[in-house]
Amino acid sequence: MRIAVAIPCYKVTQHVLGVINAIGPEVQTIYAVDDACPDGSGRFIEANNRDPRVRVLYNPHNRGVGGAIVTAYKAAIADGMDIVVKIDGDGQMNPVLLPHFVRPLLRGEADYTKGNRFFRPESVQGMPPVRLFGNAVLSFLTKLSCGYWNIMDPTNGYTAARTCVLSELPLDKLEQRYFFETDMLFRLNTVRAVVKDVPMDAVYADEQSHLQVGKVLPEFLRKHASRLWRRYVYNYLVRDFNVGTLYSIFGTLLVLAGSAFGVWHWVTSASTNHPATSGTVMLAALPVFIGIQCLIAFLHYDVSNLPTEPLSLSLADVPTSSR
Repeated sequence: MRIAVAIPCYKVTQHVLGVINAIGPEVQTIYAVDDACPDGSGRFIEANNRDPRVRVLYNPHNRGVGGAIVTAYKAAIADGMDIVVKIDGDGQMNPVLLPHFVRPLLRGEADYTKGNRFFRPESVQGMPPVRLFGNAVLSFLTKLSCGYWNIMDPTNGYTAARTCVLSELPLDKLEQRYFFETDMLFRLNTVRAVVKDVPMDAVYADEQSHLQVGKVLPEFLRKHASRLWRRYVYNYLVRDFNVGTLYSIFGTLLVLAGSAFGVWHWVTSASTNHPATSGTVMLAALPVFIGIQCLIAFLHYDVSNLPTEPLSLSLADVPTSSR
């Protein structure tokens, strides 16, 4: 297996050489992507780096972390790499952990691995409470919209992927900025790739986050809702029609019908001063209760409908030109 490392470089000149020096000999190629960095990260690496494995790639304009990683992914695919690991250049991700991320891919247990800073209680002791709460909320939204109910910490950017699986994804359509990691999970779910968490500790160096929560929160909610709807349509209407589809359709119809019936009679009773009979109340409540039970059954079906067989096992022996 040929292993490559992708490092997005944007204002990381203080840390990136240390990151490169810490990458072990199991890696054949290191792609350092200068994402139109105003500090000239690419030129800085070329002038000061002594590792022959490093290849500097340049984006003509700033495309965000997603755009930088896609550039590295395409280079890794073109160079015939088997696995590409994404490590940030700001020093937060310890390259020593790289074998832990690669091992499930080498064993054929997963197609994509990602870090999880919430696996051990000791790992989050130094995490700011606001980040802890925010990541918990984002994790639930990602489980709902992407379908990977077995993962946590979706914004964690320490990842490893099989290139044969990346070749199946529309890389040019991936989100290029802060929603990149979540969009990757959504795209991986559409091809039924197996994703596995790798425990790691949280590290906070002297970097500054460029994420403005108040600005991106409405955008995040909109994108999560969009991917939830697209995943449902693709998995339960287009690609398959199963018992989960029936649960969701009947549950939604019953809740809407019972709610509409109840609201109509409530308005009628309020306007005529005639209280609704107990039978009318039951006719409104019963469909709602049954509908909620159907929706819970659908959620249970969705949770248990995780991909279990790595896609890379069926793609590894297929020539790229044949896919």
